[in-house]
Amino acid sequence: MSLYPSLEDLKVDKVIKAQAQFAQSTAPMPAITEGTYQPQPVTAGMPGSSLYPNLEELGDYMGLALNSDEVQRNLALVPVADNQVALPSGSGVGAMVRPVTGTDMGVRRAEIRPGLREIILCKDQDGKVGLRLRAIDNGLFVQLVQANSPAALAGLRFGDQVLQINGQNCAGWSTDKAHKALKAAAETRIEMVVRDRPFQRTITMHKDSSGHVGFIYKSGKITSLVKDGSAARNGLLTEHYICEINGQNVIGLKDSQIKDILNTSPTTMTITVMPKLIYEHMIKRMSTGLLRSAMDHSVPECTAIYQGPVGVVCFYFLSFNGEDQVLMKQCGDLEQHSSSL
Repeated sequence: MSLYPSLEDLKVDKVIKAQAQFAQSTAPMPAITEGTYQPQPVTAGMPGSSLYPNLEELGDYMGLALNSDEVQRNLALVPVADNQVALPSGSGVGAMVRPVTGTDMGVRRAEIRPGLREIILCKDQDGKVGLRLRAIDNGLFVQLVQANSPAALAGLRFGDQVLQINGQNCAGWSTDKAHKALKAAAETRIEMVVRDRPFQRTITMHKDSSGHVGFIYKSGKITSLVKDGSAARNGLLTEHYICEINGQNVIGLKDSQIKDILNTSPTTMTITVMPKLIYEHMIKRMSTGLLRSAMDHSVPECTAIYQGPVGVVCFYFLSFNGEDQVLMKQCGDLEQHSSSL
């Protein structure tokens, strides 16, 4: 079953399939004269493309003269089958059918990937990682990522769940205990196991001729939807806060700043939202000024994963003592590469 990033992609793909099926069903079939032998063309370099051997080369077989005109005239005409093996489809954005969305980078930047990932950070020249955590329901979540900090350069985002810090499970930790663990960690290496934003979801929409997708917001919260707009068609809900637009964090920004980002975004737009209850609990006791001035609002880089012969390898671009450095986590033959697209 195919997956689509938006309802518009689904509808257009159905139309394309219907047109292709109609064209195939109405195509005239070649007429075959009864009793007339029509040899199948043999593809060069493909000995297995025909179901029958070359009869003239075989000669007699089991006492039968297979190269006789009588046998050739009565051979059934069997079309050459397509022997292409169906490959299992992968998961994530790359496996979706996107006739309308296409290769939009906003969808890639906003992707919430399943599974866990390991990151390695270090402290800056002030001994900080630029990260603030908050305990919610016995879990530990990223509450603030400061701009140009090691945490931002390592790819941490608002709402990510931290499962381990330096090999210690964080389940049940308090906020103070988590911050103490970060302060006590070594300056050159802090290992974390992270799950991408479990409380958030992404919605891909398409602007209409007037440049709108059909939702109204106030102070970053979605308050109403326009009937039959792309937002309503794709399941956007009210009482949700906008966390990202095309992967760019907008938490703490003024409505006028969010409007500018929406207006300058391409026709295909992906927003990341979080329910009001969880969002307000997560930013509790944080000033709006701190969110606006300290939060990382940069456009994230899109990374490409290269699959090696054994596994995957990841480079982490971090800042240490004011200089950009690269740290690589390598486990035996398991390697992971990350590069900008």
